Amino acid sequence: MICVLKMIQRWRFSQILPQFSHSSTFPFLTLFLYFFNSFKTTILSYLICKQEHSILILTFEHHIYFYIVCLLQFALNMASQKERETHVYMAKLAEQAERYDEMVESMKKVAKLDVELTVEERNLLSVGYKNVIGARRASWRIMSSIEQKEESKGNEQNVKLIKGYRQKVEEELSKICSDILDIIDKHLIPSAGTGEATVFYYKMKGDYFRYLAEFKTDSERKEASEQSLKGYEASYSLAATATANTDLSSTHPIRLGLALNFSVFYYEIMNSPERACHLAKQAFDEAIAELDTLSEESYKDSTLIMQLLRDNLTLWTSDLPEDGGEENVKTDEPKAVEPKSADAKSAEAKSTEAKSVEPEEASKDKQ
Repeated sequence: MICVLKMIQRWRFSQILPQFSHSSTFPFLTLFLYFFNSFKTTILSYLICKQEHSILILTFEHHIYFYIVCLLQFALNMASQKERETHVYMAKLAEQAERYDEMVESMKKVAKLDVELTVEERNLLSVGYKNVIGARRASWRIMSSIEQKEESKGNEQNVKLIKGYRQKVEEELSKICSDILDIIDKHLIPSAGTGEATVFYYKMKGDYFRYLAEFKTDSERKEASEQSLKGYEASYSLAATATANTDLSSTHPIRLGLALNFSVFYYEIMNSPERACHLAKQAFDEAIAELDTLSEESYKDSTLIMQLLRDNLTLWTSDLPEDGGEENVKTDEPKAVEPKSADAKSAEAKSTEAKSVEPEEASKDKQ
């Protein structure tokens, strides 16, 4: 028994205390543990002399340790919650200031706490990354368009400069996509407590692998396309079956946004207008059939995405062969530059995707 207690005596809070090194509770806990260790030494000395009381003392010390661990865990949770609230506030502040890179950094810290994100936190993370990646995607399209024009003019020197600049943007795109995909796999999906959240995160996987497929070539493009398809299929399957453990109706913004982006994937990455139209039309028709059940809370977001689905259907239908086959399906990549406003009618029309299935972000897509 003495040996057991001596082993307990040697146990220190080496794995717990470091977590409080930056906490306001650290001085109090250090003092508390100092007195406790002194008290424990006295108990052990008494035990050596009075072995008949060993069981009682061991039980007493066990309870003391239990309460200390509970106290430490409570203090840790309080400190963690405060840290989480601070990061969320800073993300909101960065969003208002349109400093999206800093918004992303704040929300990454929240995601890495390995806790289930609230809907608000999930939206902040999505909006931050969508703006960060969106700026680079727009830059890449513009440079690709200019590069094509310079090539047609035979300006080899300018083409060389543009390629170097474009590759720099591609490196940034790769880093951003790899960053969020790593967070999704290691932190968000494992911590997702609802089917709705899981559907959302798998859709994000499909989106960011699709962004990689937009500029990658050869085997890298093929790999990104396959991973994007897997992400969308997993999300679509979860949204359509009971395994999602959630009520994602046909009019739910997340489900509509998934159908919108999945159909864009088929059209732009897989060069399959027929499948893109089938998926978009199915989602649109199912939502129309349940439109009377649409809640006031999600009415604006759902109807907006439905309009985007219909816009894409109008655009894509012109690419379908009259006989319904795929013999004459257009295989050319869409133009690099997409219209910035409704009056840019001279530019090549490009499919519209959901920047996010959340209200605020979906609204921005039409602005």
